[in-house]
Amino acid sequence: MPQQTAPANPESRIPNHGAKDIVLAFSGGLDTSFCVPYLQERGWNVHTVFADTGGVDAEERAFIEQRADELGVASHVTVDGGPAIWSGFVKPFVWAGEGYQGQYPLLVSDRYLIVEAALKRCQELGTRAIAHGCTGMGNDQVRFDLAVKALGDYEIIAPIREIQKEHTEVRAYEQAYLEERGFGVRAKQKAYTINENLLGVTLSGGEIDRWQAPGEGARGWCKPRAEWPAEALRVKIRFENGEAVALDGEAIAGHAMLARLNGLFAAYGVGRGLYTGDTTIGLKGRIVYEAPGLFALLTAHRALEEAVLSKQQNRFKPDVARKWVELVYEGFFHDPLKTDLEAFLASSQSTVNGEVTLETSGGIVNAVAIESPHILNAKGATYAQAADWGVAEAEGFIKLFGMSSTLWAEINRGPAKD
Repeated sequence: MPQQTAPANPESRIPNHGAKDIVLAFSGGLDTSFCVPYLQERGWNVHTVFADTGGVDAEERAFIEQRADELGVASHVTVDGGPAIWSGFVKPFVWAGEGYQGQYPLLVSDRYLIVEAALKRCQELGTRAIAHGCTGMGNDQVRFDLAVKALGDYEIIAPIREIQKEHTEVRAYEQAYLEERGFGVRAKQKAYTINENLLGVTLSGGEIDRWQAPGEGARGWCKPRAEWPAEALRVKIRFENGEAVALDGEAIAGHAMLARLNGLFAAYGVGRGLYTGDTTIGLKGRIVYEAPGLFALLTAHRALEEAVLSKQQNRFKPDVARKWVELVYEGFFHDPLKTDLEAFLASSQSTVNGEVTLETSGGIVNAVAIESPHILNAKGATYAQAADWGVAEAEGFIKLFGMSSTLWAEINRGPAKD
């Protein structure tokens, strides 16, 4: 590919190494498109890597490759990240079963797999320079930088952080910069920051950042209510050791199953939400998110777990899950504590085997049937219906179970009033 070069800016903190190779994690969006000419004009040979972690169709994938060519990169590589994102993130995330702050399903966790793909390309080229298009205002910069630091000694270049020193309206500056050099910007990228992968879609910017109701343009895969199908959707997912392995009786690779679930449940608007949370850098973050497939998996897995795990497991496991989610959200993907927690989560899944039937008529999804040889059923008892113990046993249990509370009341409630 032909490369565009221009004299380096001597005032830039980005070092000029005289046409040294650098690998840029590339998505074809506004930020990473801006990074290409910006780095080229400072003397870098820019090699782009697009880690296809799902969520893009063949047309979008072709656009990204064409965009890299149009920008004049030294080389471009597309990597299939579907299997890696399933095994590296989706499996333990579903085992954990918790969103960040009880809601957000960590949809940009593909960043860690993108870093690994970019560093592999660095090794192939023999360079230790890596660049990303993260801004200085968000969490992704933390995830990228900490992941790189955990995996080796590399020079990290972040052009968007650099231009923030001089430009407060960063996106407007990026658009003008590209357009001045003859590179167009897609309309949707002008309005929103959009992240899309196998896990789902996030949208921020525009009216979302202004704490207003999202406009019709702030929509990814999930269909609006007016377009939901009239007939309810039912699917059956089979789990083995807590991992989804079959859909409606068909054995299927995990990443392919998640892609299929995304399509099925997005048609019913499942998994869409508006989230405000505490970011790693301390600001309040506000995004629209859509994760139809993940919501379906989480619903099915939780229903099965609740039926087969012990009372103490079901009580304790969320504490481990919340810590695991916090580590992943905040950039500590390679911290040893995360590995320790995953060992517990894996151990808890030995009896999470069976099939769960999911149903939706739109908006929400419910687990309506569970089949498993490990359901903790008592042979002679059913809750609130039948028991294989007597009245005296029930009364004795209640007396001992509530002993401490009853004693406190007897000692501290004072004399009875007439």
